[in-house]
Amino acid sequence: MQSYLVFSDEVRAAKMTGKPVVALESTIISHGMPYPQNVQTAREVEQIIREQGAVPATIAIMEGKIHIGLSDAELIRLGQSADAIKVSRRDLAYVLASRQLGATTVAATMICAALADIQVFVTGGIGGVHRGAETSFDISADLQELAQTSVAVVCAGAKSILDLGLTLEYLETHGVPVISIGQGAFPAFFTRDSGYSADFQLDSAEQQADFIHTKWQLGLRGGIVIANPVPEEDAMPRAEIEQITVQALQEAVQQGIGGKAVTPFLLARIKELSGGRSLATNIALVKNNARAGAKLACALHKKH
Repeated sequence: MQSYLVFSDEVRAAKMTGKPVVALESTIISHGMPYPQNVQTAREVEQIIREQGAVPATIAIMEGKIHIGLSDAELIRLGQSADAIKVSRRDLAYVLASRQLGATTVAATMICAALADIQVFVTGGIGGVHRGAETSFDISADLQELAQTSVAVVCAGAKSILDLGLTLEYLETHGVPVISIGQGAFPAFFTRDSGYSADFQLDSAEQQADFIHTKWQLGLRGGIVIANPVPEEDAMPRAEIEQITVQALQEAVQQGIGGKAVTPFLLARIKELSGGRSLATNIALVKNNARAGAKLACALHKKH
């Protein structure tokens, strides 16, 4: 397994000196935002993690290797590439074996982080149960990964394009705890309140670390969702984002867009329909999650 892992100099040094490391996904760079905002955001998010006392490890697949930490040239390559494959659990072996360029989703990043012994992962929002899943069976592999891979995932909740009620039910069925920061409500990516409650509210990184450490000490395998609402000044109104989302979903159906192409299409269309405001919100929430994730990684590190 170790033969597939390539650590950046910064991450290798952190591992050797015992500094906390925070994993970052790469689909947000290749499929979540346009160039050059994607690369600029990736750089800024990495810097926020450093400022909080941890080391960032953006994860991607290149030349048959899992790269744990990327150079600036590698970030740019990923940000400009039109053919990076969106890699989830099912795609990981194929992209590695065929030596193609791959950007990791939440599920694949969790797998790679666990292989690299990284306990905290920061993303924008997790995938979930898609609207209409009762007939389409379209459920993100992220949820199944959370059920089995022991990595804490800091996010702004689940993307509001999903059926959030069913997403939370699925997580409950699989024993995945959902923690929120600073409020009882489960956030919905662009908005702070989905209308649903999280399981537990734990506001400080120390409280979160105590909970996570206890869970894993008990032998309870699997991830934890740390839901960190987008800052109030950057949030979009819930009614407005819902209206835009419904329109984008209808267009996706009309155009026959399905599978893993759905989320990138919806995020791009929501950006257009919101006049670019959703992209600004997306960038703000990722940076906010990076701060929370780095603090959590530092707090968990003290437990060892």
